[in-house]
Amino acid sequence: MADTQTGKIIKALSGFYYVKTEDQTVECRARGKLRREDASPLVGDTVSFSVQNGKGMVEAVLPRRNCFVRPAVSNLDALVIFASESIPVTEPFLIDRVAAIAGSQNVPVILCVNKSDLHSGQSLAGIYRRAGFDVVITSAETGQGIDTLHDLISGKTVAFTGNSGVGKSSVLNCLCPRLGLKTADVSEKLGRGRHTTRHVELYPIDERTYVMDTPGFSSFDAEKMALVDKEHLQYAFPDFAPYLGKCQFRDCAHLKEPGCAVLAALEEGRVEKTRYESYARLYEQARQIKVWEQKRPE
Repeated sequence: MADTQTGKIIKALSGFYYVKTEDQTVECRARGKLRREDASPLVGDTVSFSVQNGKGMVEAVLPRRNCFVRPAVSNLDALVIFASESIPVTEPFLIDRVAAIAGSQNVPVILCVNKSDLHSGQSLAGIYRRAGFDVVITSAETGQGIDTLHDLISGKTVAFTGNSGVGKSSVLNCLCPRLGLKTADVSEKLGRGRHTTRHVELYPIDERTYVMDTPGFSSFDAEKMALVDKEHLQYAFPDFAPYLGKCQFRDCAHLKEPGCAVLAALEEGRVEKTRYESYARLYEQARQIKVWEQKRPE
């Protein structure tokens, strides 16, 4: 009879899950039933696993506080979205799409505008500061903002995510030099980075702080991310919160309706234009998908 233990998944790679307990890390496969039950393990999961003849097997995934399909992680205290105003330039829509998915699960978002040694990042940072996000401007080259970022994530389990080439691994190396993670230059011709991080892994920064580094994504990848359904999308934009419930119509979609408090705030400059444009774009995408077609995280 196999001995059953409990641990946390710290890495997922090629169908193997690396489960950490107090005194060891065990390489495991997962029971086929988990995939059939739409409960495939994720980095960050607490799982029960068995070891028999030296081989580990994930038997069950314990209840999650939250989970994401892309990045494929769970049980976060915050999501750190990386962006840049240099090579590559991050589209605000990419940030807003990921932030909306996090907001729909009540996971706080921290925006990290990296590569300040190449571009100040103030324009992008300003949009999200005015929208109420925690924002930090960083440079892995000069060290700017690294201590501030460490303070923002201290004592938490967070995931670093963002488009390819924005420097997630470089910043993680600054936070914890002993990691020595691989990094690569961004192609100036293409304006995007190569995927140096190819799997999700959880790294301890200190005794209380853990960071999941995730593969970068492209605009195309972002289009495949799960959508927040149109009825709940407004609640995934925290900068809309002061105006919700104040519209003329109770079922206001905040698009063209008369007496819309969100549209009024937009006209008065109290809601950022790019944030609203992202909302409208996500609403239109969500409207085209039937309820039974929605892909939701396990």
